[in-house]
Amino acid sequence: MLPKEFISPFPGLEEALAEEPAVSVRINRGKGICLPTDATVVPWCASGFWLDARPAFTWDPAMHQGLYYVQDASSMVIDMAVRKAVGLLAPQSDLLLLDACAAPGGKTTAAIDALPQGSMVVANEYMPARAIVLAENVAKWGSAAVMVTRGDTSRFRKLHNKFDIIISDVPCSGEGMFRKDAEALRQWSPALVEECAARQREIVANLWEALRPGGILIYSTCTYNRAENEDMLTHILSECPDARHIPIETPENWGTITTDGCLHFVPGHVRGEGQTIFMVSKGEPAPTSIHDHGKQRTTTKEHKGKSKGTSASATAVPEECRKWINDAEKYRFTCNGTKVTIHPDSWDATIKELKNTLDIVCAGTEIATIKGRDYIPAQALALSTDIRKEAFPTVGLTYPEAVAYLRREAITLPPDTPRGFILLTYCGNPLGFVKNLGNRANNLYPAEWRILSSHIPDTPPSII
Repeated sequence: MLPKEFISPFPGLEEALAEEPAVSVRINRGKGICLPTDATVVPWCASGFWLDARPAFTWDPAMHQGLYYVQDASSMVIDMAVRKAVGLLAPQSDLLLLDACAAPGGKTTAAIDALPQGSMVVANEYMPARAIVLAENVAKWGSAAVMVTRGDTSRFRKLHNKFDIIISDVPCSGEGMFRKDAEALRQWSPALVEECAARQREIVANLWEALRPGGILIYSTCTYNRAENEDMLTHILSECPDARHIPIETPENWGTITTDGCLHFVPGHVRGEGQTIFMVSKGEPAPTSIHDHGKQRTTTKEHKGKSKGTSASATAVPEECRKWINDAEKYRFTCNGTKVTIHPDSWDATIKELKNTLDIVCAGTEIATIKGRDYIPAQALALSTDIRKEAFPTVGLTYPEAVAYLRREAITLPPDTPRGFILLTYCGNPLGFVKNLGNRANNLYPAEWRILSSHIPDTPPSII
């Protein structure tokens, strides 16, 4: 039952909230995944489709391989919004995007796919535990052009005029989650709405400083009320004289509802949960060229001393690790402490600048851990779109073997398997590494990622 203080702003909403929520996923085209031939595609996201029922996602190796992401269809609107922003800015340019409230990673991974080649994403999360989950999901998606940070958005004020696009999916009162999350229903109150609106105004003020002139802010909530949506748009337009509203037009048959500049996804009208979005630019949307933007980033002032989180003398990266990466010359390899990572060389100056300002969880893709004389290939390398699979002997697993691996159990390899690091695959796609010692194989799957449940389904989930 809805709280008595909650007044439904849309007809049919209360009745729709009594129905079962729809289930949808978004495929990872960066890993060559295609939609099923019989898929019912989400109209506002060409990579998203609905499922007829909710399967046991935990037991599908494809999800752990980063081949798809489980995401509510309404939230997939970020794909459309980022593509619209790219079209207004520079369709062929390298763009810098900030996802300011990013965990668990659905909007971040959608943004990665929607940006032009050569772009980079900074994904930030305030809560440390949620930032770890964000980093895991980003690693599974496979792009090296991502930095995960944690902390308050006030830190971004120091990065004046830095970002081309900022996604601000702000913490909200959660009205759009009433159907899926009983806790959201219990916590809701008019006081919470006002508290959230005040926090949202503060977040937007912080992020506005970091948005470059002509850049675009994408604001979204999973709530319906005016205080957190229409009133927020009015607040931005009145408090930021250079703010310009960007209309988002959608076909009538999508079922979306537009009120005073805000696009609403409402249960009963769309096949998804509650979501509201609007877009504003900092002045007129200003295109940038690859040359001008690249010059801006490569002329960043040299930083003296060591960057935050970087040892004074970084260890040289062995040639062996470079052979693990396709087009290795495009990446900057770093070896600090016990971690070897890669990130796009074209973004090196920007990454150094961000490291001096932000609390970094990870930058780029971790490809190895140093242990004695060994360079142990990392799980993120196995799931990376940059891995050169030919660099490792491979062994294909059956479904029971893949599940055992994801539970971090022992794996028995064929007797002719060479010793050393072996890349395991499932249905032709990388799953992770083991180290073959001859008489046994050490499972290298991260302990913190392992499947804990023991209720293995009788038949493998089949989603993509």
